[in-house]
Amino acid sequence: MKKNLVTAILMTIATTILLGIIYPLVVTGLAQALFPKKANGQLIEANGKVIGSRMIAQAFTAPGYFHPRPSAVGYDPTNSNGSQWGPTNQKLVDRVKGDVAAAQAENPGTPVPIDLVTASASGLDPEITPAAAAFQVLRVARARGINEAQLRELVAKHTENRQWGFLGEPRVNVLELNLELDRQFPGTKQAKTE
Repeated sequence: MKKNLVTAILMTIATTILLGIIYPLVVTGLAQALFPKKANGQLIEANGKVIGSRMIAQAFTAPGYFHPRPSAVGYDPTNSNGSQWGPTNQKLVDRVKGDVAAAQAENPGTPVPIDLVTASASGLDPEITPAAAAFQVLRVARARGINEAQLRELVAKHTENRQWGFLGEPRVNVLELNLELDRQFPGTKQAKTE
């Protein structure tokens, strides 16, 4: 009995040191050495100041910016979660109907891409589909007083294809697109939020 207890205690100590200290340090060290930008949250800087992360959505509501997917958590990165509302929940149905009506008023006669009216599971999805970006081109071009063709080129430039040709779907990072929009058209700069 005593021998088994000593073995159990020594195994607990050994595995705690190996898997609780050594393994995390090795993985962290490898990540920092091989993928430092990704390991540190893919932060985006402007003028020496961190303004966001490539991996976390931010609220853009001004008409001169591309808008991200709706967020059930108000784009709060400390509270990653969906709304937990099922498809028959009246609050969800009403919110989606309101978002669809607002989008159709902005761009009449054009089908509304689903990702502009539905939140992601995390509530922090930083990307939209190319169709969602294309849907917003008219509004952004009008608000900024720029040519739609230039804006469509900018969207195409920021459209990422499937990873390795088969994983995921084509996507557009909203923060990076909006930052490029401000760089290319600085005289038409808009406020980030209303």
